[in-house]
Amino acid sequence: MSTNLKQKGLKEPPGINKKLNPATRVSSDGKARLEARITRNVHAQIKRAAEIQGRTVTDFVVYAALEAAAKAIEENSVIHLSIEGQKAFAEALLNPPEPNAALRRAFQSHAELFGQDQ
Repeated sequence: MSTNLKQKGLKEPPGINKKLNPATRVSSDGKARLEARITRNVHAQIKRAAEIQGRTVTDFVVYAALEAAAKAIEENSVIHLSIEGQKAFAEALLNPPEPNAALRRAFQSHAELFGQDQ
């Protein structure tokens, strides 16, 4: 228990692991170990699903986690536009507006820093 909590007569919140036992470890060969505490019911359900697919529990969990990670990354990477937004974007690409004063200054600064050819 931390000293501040102890001095105040408080207990650590439930679920705090007092051991220095991280949930993820990386070995010298570059492989990582992931640990998770789950209930027996959750384990039984995962084990059953793994058996249905002909996989080990480890393979099933790693594959499911990898799929979820890929989905989360993809959802974060894709920009969704409304129909109006799509039309405005296409219009700006097809018929870009004339450069304003700020853009002309930016081009001038770029040319001064990097030269005209870039």
